[in-house]
Amino acid sequence: MARSGSSGLSKSLILKGLQCQKALWLAKHPPAFDLPPQPDLQAKFQLGTEVGVLAQQLFPGGIEVPYEGLSFPAQLARTKELIDSGTQVIYEASFSFSAIFVKADILVRDDNSDSWRIYEVKMGTGVKPVNLDDVAVQQYVLNGCGLSVSKSFLVHIDNRYERQGDIDVSKLFHAEDISAKVAARQQSLPEIVREFRQTMGEHREPNIDIGPHCSDPYACDYIPYCWQHIPKDSVFDLRGKGLNKFDYYQRGLIKFADLPLDDLNKAQRQQVEATLNQQDVIDTNQVKEFVDSLWYPLCHLDFESFNSPIPKFDGTRPYQQVPFQYSLHIQQAAGAEPQHFEYLALPHVDPRRELTEQLLAVIPEDACVLTYNQAFEKGVLRNLAALFPDLAGAINLRITNLRDLMVPFRRRDVYRWQMRGSYSIKEVLPALVPELSYAGLKIADGMAASRAYHEMCGLDDPLPLAELRKAMLSYCALDTLAMVRILGELEKSI
Repeated sequence: MARSGSSGLSKSLILKGLQCQKALWLAKHPPAFDLPPQPDLQAKFQLGTEVGVLAQQLFPGGIEVPYEGLSFPAQLARTKELIDSGTQVIYEASFSFSAIFVKADILVRDDNSDSWRIYEVKMGTGVKPVNLDDVAVQQYVLNGCGLSVSKSFLVHIDNRYERQGDIDVSKLFHAEDISAKVAARQQSLPEIVREFRQTMGEHREPNIDIGPHCSDPYACDYIPYCWQHIPKDSVFDLRGKGLNKFDYYQRGLIKFADLPLDDLNKAQRQQVEATLNQQDVIDTNQVKEFVDSLWYPLCHLDFESFNSPIPKFDGTRPYQQVPFQYSLHIQQAAGAEPQHFEYLALPHVDPRRELTEQLLAVIPEDACVLTYNQAFEKGVLRNLAALFPDLAGAINLRITNLRDLMVPFRRRDVYRWQMRGSYSIKEVLPALVPELSYAGLKIADGMAASRAYHEMCGLDDPLPLAELRKAMLSYCALDTLAMVRILGELEKSI
């Protein structure tokens, strides 16, 4: 058992405790368990930092109390010095009360007054309950330090903003007054803090079972540890909705073999029975009908895109999907060796015009364009058509010729038990073509590809940049090669 940690708290620890006191205890008493890395979370933190720094321009001329390079006491002393000297705007102001340490994103002094306004910056597009708890903790500590807080605001992204030229921070951000909602949360904080200190001081791990709280409001860091007793092929692996999985778990009905089949919908029952009996299903008539709906030349198309809270290019909005890469395998006839075409944007250059022109140049007007989950590719193409009216006719012609390879798997015309109830290409490919795999790739899913784009834009050294681009191309090429091979398996089956 780990040795007891200190009773010191922070805003992040209090928020963790509000979600689950076991997570709070584990943060102070780390388990002897290797938690996997969380690259998505790390990337999110980095984006959040960029958003926070940009939001400081809403109140220019402020002075920052840096986190790096200063001890906690030094940060507290520097904050007091700035307040006492009459500073009007402080970024990352640091406070400690009752052994709770917080940093306020932006602190603005009211005109000719000793009262202050808190501006908490988030990269979401609205106010969430957890944001109110976040600011409530800050105000509790600031009040405890003797600071008068007149109002509290949540500064979030306005996703209606469209960039034209330099970022207009006054339009990118929206500051929402949350003072009344924050005040309502203040009354319970002293008791919550006492309870959390008692929890952290316990020598044994709290006896708190898994539940919906594990992922609400965020996926907990300790899910791999707390869920390690859940077996493979459990009720939590069932696809689809309509079933309270935690209700079955609490009744001891966890493994597929334990589940009452009559309680499940048709797809869930098929998943359970196929898994337990290792059975495969194919409706050859439906598969033949799908295959016969395709024609040649046949173009297997896949886009990769990124989004960002801060629009990167003119004409884009926060969190808009911007395509930066495609892979295309073209077959001239059934069973023919495909010809591969690809595109990957250069860093910091709006790729959309060049990507579109190159794509139109290699996809014949009369070709069948096959995708996997066409809703995404269709959405990308429609946005490009709206952006480039002179190319809209040619783009819309390709949209008309779109077909979706996901259809026979979504309808379960073809189902193999290894697919685990999913029709994702990441599950379908190893089930149908086990010798072809995403395992071992540096980039192995769309989220990683999006992260790689942002990483690419931050690299100056040509060697790691070349290696990263090679990995990005390899991943996207496998997506469309996978489609070629999956279609080949469907053709063989009929």
